[in-house]
Amino acid sequence: MVAVGNFDGVHRGHQAVIGDAVRRAQAAGAPAQVLTFEPHPRRFFKPDTPPFQLTRLRTKARALAGLGVDDLFVLRFTREMAGYTAEAFIDRFLVRDLGARHVVVGYDFVFGKGRSGNPELLKERLVASGIGITIMAPVTAAELAAVDADPEAAVISSTGVRDALRTGDPAAAARLLGRPFEIEARVQRGDARGRQLGFPTANLWLGDYLRPALGVYAVRVTVDDRANAHRGVANLGLRPTFGGLAEPRLEVHLFDFSDDLYGRRLRVELVQFLRPERKFPDIAALQEQIAHDAAAARTVLAAAEHRRRGPIPLAESEDG
Repeated sequence: MVAVGNFDGVHRGHQAVIGDAVRRAQAAGAPAQVLTFEPHPRRFFKPDTPPFQLTRLRTKARALAGLGVDDLFVLRFTREMAGYTAEAFIDRFLVRDLGARHVVVGYDFVFGKGRSGNPELLKERLVASGIGITIMAPVTAAELAAVDADPEAAVISSTGVRDALRTGDPAAAARLLGRPFEIEARVQRGDARGRQLGFPTANLWLGDYLRPALGVYAVRVTVDDRANAHRGVANLGLRPTFGGLAEPRLEVHLFDFSDDLYGRRLRVELVQFLRPERKFPDIAALQEQIAHDAAAARTVLAAAEHRRRGPIPLAESEDG
């Protein structure tokens, strides 16, 4: 049972496709599989497109495993891959190589040379080979009780997640994703400017990640995939006070944390946008604002964790 798609973001719409494959696999006592592509075909065909990626392969693999996927197959998207006709793609990768028994795709899945393949062609070809297929209908925000949306809400999509992040609304992105949006990267050496300001930071380069709204965020940070997450505050931006950067950088300050982070892998969840990035007249003004940002982030994160825990049971309350 194999779900096929790009699945950038592994949002709630993707989860419906993958969940169908997982349920069918469990019922049949077979492995639940996903076939995806790396890099994203859009990056291959339009290499000058501004960064748009929501999930690096490592992050995508972790999200898929959390959905019950047993096997992840990654097709490297090369010039040769781009040249496969839709029919050849089906016959080689789904029928011959994977030996699929049942394929699950979204309603808008397109593939093959010139994007000539669609779910209808896929169904025709697979049925002729004795392979089952499910074409999943679009999922809208209004269908999901966990998403606060009006009845006319748009189809859940990677584009919707990107739009939310670009407008500084990570909470809306999280509702569409079903989890917080995170940037995962290894810490690089910077110029130690944060330490000089009294707020040491871990520097992360974004690479092909989408650029969320530039500014200051309350964040939760996981170090080296450890179970516990740390509260923090982060600046995503170009550092205009110090002359500016060519590309945005994520500078993360972890509260009450003193370990060396150089070279370690961080997963930084954007919890709430606090303010836009701006240029300060001097270092003293910047230090004062950073202190305010840190205090605001602590308040936001404490409240967010309280909401996740829910109300205190009556037996544990002070009045009990």
